Amino acid sequence: MRLEGLNHITAITGDAPRNVDFYTGVLGLRLVTKTVNQDDPTVYHLFYADEHGSAGADLTFFEYPGAAPGQLGPGCAYRVISRVGSADSLAFWAGRLAQRGVAFERDSDWVRFADPEGLEHELRVEDVPDEPLRAVHPEIPPEHALLGFAGVRAYSLRADASRELLVDVLGAVGDGATLELRGTSRGATITWDPPPDTRLVQGAGSIHHIAWGTTVAEHPRWHEHVNASGVRSTPIIDRHFFHSIYFREPGGVLYEIADDGPGFAHDVPESELGRRVVLPPWLEPRRAEIEARLTPLPDPRAGWSAAA
Repeated sequence: MRLEGLNHITAITGDAPRNVDFYTGVLGLRLVTKTVNQDDPTVYHLFYADEHGSAGADLTFFEYPGAAPGQLGPGCAYRVISRVGSADSLAFWAGRLAQRGVAFERDSDWVRFADPEGLEHELRVEDVPDEPLRAVHPEIPPEHALLGFAGVRAYSLRADASRELLVDVLGAVGDGATLELRGTSRGATITWDPPPDTRLVQGAGSIHHIAWGTTVAEHPRWHEHVNASGVRSTPIIDRHFFHSIYFREPGGVLYEIADDGPGFAHDVPESELGRRVVLPPWLEPRRAEIEARLTPLPDPRAGWSAAA
């Protein structure tokens, strides 16, 4: 069994409308699902991805309205690394960020910036065989669109133990601080950096967990494997869009292993993704109560022309 890189990355926001505006309006991702945190249905869970809601491009946010900013420290992933197609794409994004008033740093190989709440991003050109995972946006030429996850950077409480679990249990390969998990379709890296001398505080702009990807067929086998390896995980949890197991690696980062089915379009037509709140069947009887607590979010594609 080989994990298929990153399935999704989940972070925290304190301001859903601003979050939607940045990730759809600036970065050009598609809002593929508005739902709720199934462990706390009083708050949004927003999913951004490519045009089809594919695993490998799925950046998600729990919204806790008014949440205080988080603080980085040992035991967290802290930067999202996304692929772009070329050096020309890096130049395009530097120009777009500058036009939108987003501070950034640029090198020959990357562009780095943060979202309005401080979540770090890096855009990087990589020569990999992974299928490009693009969203459509009228202001972003297809050749410059984001193409899916390349990896994350993280801080560990116990870097050696973090590497050991990734290599010996999850099948990662690599030398030095960077390890790659690559399957038959996709791959992604995790790089361990020396942690800051501060205490980790989860809050707005911080990554809650990272999810490694697998197939529907192999997901139960991964559950058996990690537990047989001495890792204490949750049971397999039905998340309606996919199935999940969770465990905390020795360095403190919360991991998930998520499968690739049934996906976001299994009960909503692809053309309707992100337009209404989608609830799993066990929460549907509470729809009126749940929606009354949520901040109304307009369809970010409302008013787009048919050509766009």
